[in-house]
Amino acid sequence: MYLWLKQRYYFFNRSLMKNICVFCGSSRGFDRSYEAGSREFGKVMADEGFNLVYGGANIGLMKVVADEMLAGGREVYGVMPHFLADKEIAHEGITRMHLVESMAERKQVMAGISDAFVILPGGVGTMDEFFEALSWNQLKIMNKPIAILNLNGFFDHLVDFLDHALEEKFLRKEHRMNLILEKEPKALFEKLKVFKFVEPVEWVERLKIKGY
Repeated sequence: MYLWLKQRYYFFNRSLMKNICVFCGSSRGFDRSYEAGSREFGKVMADEGFNLVYGGANIGLMKVVADEMLAGGREVYGVMPHFLADKEIAHEGITRMHLVESMAERKQVMAGISDAFVILPGGVGTMDEFFEALSWNQLKIMNKPIAILNLNGFFDHLVDFLDHALEEKFLRKEHRMNLILEKEPKALFEKLKVFKFVEPVEWVERLKIKGY
């Protein structure tokens, strides 16, 4: 599966962008602005004509986005390991549910059928998915757009960390430039539609020579 995914990533045509993978929380969060913002995001995404790929749950912000997409007449694809589906948190109203064996396979399948990624507020699982996608871009396993919707400043500290990592030479400028950051859904989708991947220089060779 890995080699197939890698080949798909390299020959991805952004003019055919159709399916967007959304990583977000299985909780709705304490502040209701996260739910409201996610609901608006789902509505705008449906209006823009995209389909949703997500973790398949019927709880949290995941359900909020999925329900808005369904209400907008769009297709929704869930990807969930069997052990989570057994906990009765699988959304039964979506277009199609892909059941897989592990969390690792879940991420591979989600990436394989998606043309871009958007990150909404969430916890450890959301961050795991975000950083894996970011690292795949960095390693040239793929070159797909990744965007953060910074609802109510939720990701301010994450952005500070990335900028600090850039300043301290643990993150390349090109890799940071390939990350879209917006506070409003419409602005985010406008950037996604015109995204151009910044090809990293031969940073591995630089690491061998300079160490950073």
